[in-house]
Amino acid sequence: MTIPLSGEDLDAELGTRLDALCSMLHEEPFATAPIEAAGAELATLGHLGKFGLRCTTEVLGPGLLALPEFQPVERYAERIALAMGALGTGFTGANAESVLAQQESMQRSLLKAVRDANWNLKESEARFNEVVSSSTNGVLIVDLDGRLLTVNAAIGHILGSTSDELTGTPLLDLIEPGFAEMLREAMTDLAAGATERVRQSQRLLRKDGDFARVTLTASLLRGADDEPIHFVVVVEDGTELELLQSELQRQSLHDALTGLPNRQFFTTQLETALRKADPEHGITVFHLDLDAFGMVSDTFGGRVAERLLQHVTQRLKALLAGEKAMIARFGGDEFGVLLENTATTPAIGVIMKSVNDELLLEPTYVDGRGLAVSVSAGVVHRPAEGAEPADVLRAAERALRKAKTGRRGQWELFHPGQDAEDRRDDALAVHMPAAWEDGEITVRYRPIAGLADGAVSGVEPVLHWDRPDFGVLDHDTCARLAETTGLVLPLGEWLLKVAGGQSTWWRQRSQFDRSLAVRLTAHQSADGDLVSRVVTVLDQTGLPPDRLMISMPCGVLPVVDAADNLTVLARMGVKTAIDEFGLGPLDFGRLASGLPVRAVRVARSLVEARSPYVVALLPLVREQGVVVAVDGISSAEQARWWREAGADYATGDHFGVASPPGEFLERLEPR
Repeated sequence: MTIPLSGEDLDAELGTRLDALCSMLHEEPFATAPIEAAGAELATLGHLGKFGLRCTTEVLGPGLLALPEFQPVERYAERIALAMGALGTGFTGANAESVLAQQESMQRSLLKAVRDANWNLKESEARFNEVVSSSTNGVLIVDLDGRLLTVNAAIGHILGSTSDELTGTPLLDLIEPGFAEMLREAMTDLAAGATERVRQSQRLLRKDGDFARVTLTASLLRGADDEPIHFVVVVEDGTELELLQSELQRQSLHDALTGLPNRQFFTTQLETALRKADPEHGITVFHLDLDAFGMVSDTFGGRVAERLLQHVTQRLKALLAGEKAMIARFGGDEFGVLLENTATTPAIGVIMKSVNDELLLEPTYVDGRGLAVSVSAGVVHRPAEGAEPADVLRAAERALRKAKTGRRGQWELFHPGQDAEDRRDDALAVHMPAAWEDGEITVRYRPIAGLADGAVSGVEPVLHWDRPDFGVLDHDTCARLAETTGLVLPLGEWLLKVAGGQSTWWRQRSQFDRSLAVRLTAHQSADGDLVSRVVTVLDQTGLPPDRLMISMPCGVLPVVDAADNLTVLARMGVKTAIDEFGLGPLDFGRLASGLPVRAVRVARSLVEARSPYVVALLPLVREQGVVVAVDGISSAEQARWWREAGADYATGDHFGVASPPGEFLERLEPR
């Protein structure tokens, strides 16, 4: 390749070559070959074309003849003429060769460009074919008339046909009837340039007659003249995705362990059932809870507990197989049952008895261990028209909590006024801490009398809440409300401290020196800090341990912490007793279990009943070396009956209502 010189460099170069030419003209013998070579070299400078050469020779010839060194002219005229010819010949020959060389180089470049373009095209086609062949999506090349020109293997797999069977088939023939017209219109718009791409959810006919749910994307390919040549259609199989989405949705609405619907699904179905309930029979909603499930889990581990839940699931399904029922797992050990009642649906009591008999009398065996549990339930029967699912579930949960209060294996039916009562109780429980701090809650005292002579043998401190906007709340109500929020622990310790201090004050002033009997709730009885709380109060008040009696609900004694607390308190010298003693086999079993019990207080329900059954069993209680007390005695006739039945002590309005400390001392008269 020749690189042209700049103007300044060219002048210097031409001056040098002119000197060389003059020397060649003087050479002896004279020869034109060197001058012809000089002409060829002149062509390589890149500044002279054929017109430049003509101008050069026209100037150079006369100019040389005019130079003094070429005088006389006659002697050098011939040489100069021959030199001009040789110079032109060399230049022209070299210039022609340069043009030929450039043409050859250009031809080689063009050939290389064509070869590279063909290679790139083949490589691009190969890559395209590889992508199309290996794609999991179907790829169709469709002519402008809508027939398949080329298809890949993936579309054959989607439709259950071979590529050869599909080639030549009209694309619209593969579309489910009713959907083809929508695609036809879209393809027409695409061909007309009204849109750049078509994307639709479609249903393609499979060879086996079924339908494949797909997403179809079509675009238009144009030629070099920008005219449409064919369509490219990509088909994405959505069948597996749809199945996966369905499975994920199913899993999101079902419990993984039991396979039952979860609370969310249950709520949705409940909404439908409430709207379509049979006007005569209605629906029933059960909120079930396994009793002592936590004990099973803590004792035997999570695997055994999970097996137990699966067993309960299968038993519930079997028991309700003949009913139009939906069983769900709400979480943990809680289940829900939606029962669409018919004329033959068993009564609620029959259903609950069947459930508990099935689970208690027929245990399941896991790792060689026989496991049996009872079930407590809250039941909403025939909810009111227009009831919301959330309200029904909340009502069932409230009824369940009531069923589990101090009992196991029981069920409670929600009644229409219960929700208002529960809401009222919730409001009271929330305001209770502030009322305590403001002094609305006080401690009052009621006497414990001997039934034999009516003499006061002890005193029981009780909570008294005089609420200005509601009225007076007694001890049992205060304790129940405090139990729901956990306030019962600090409030119970405060009651013990206040009563212990009052008892010490009376004793120091020789006004009253009898036992102080304090009733605990279930939560207090199982409190891990109960013993330390009692020790602290005894130290602070100076109350002797043998002047304090602590009683616990009978139903809480199976809890290990409660039984341990009772035993430790007895070792400290504190008298211990059992409340809500029901005279049943389990209650007598607790007396015979070795717990250090000094007294029992008969359950309130038995106090009102006064049945011969009680008369027959009380001597058996006294044979255990414990004394018997009753609560709720409101008349002399009641007191006489229980005295004759064998009871030792009693409390109730007949012996004195709960009163402030001063009034309590004034009423210490035997009755």
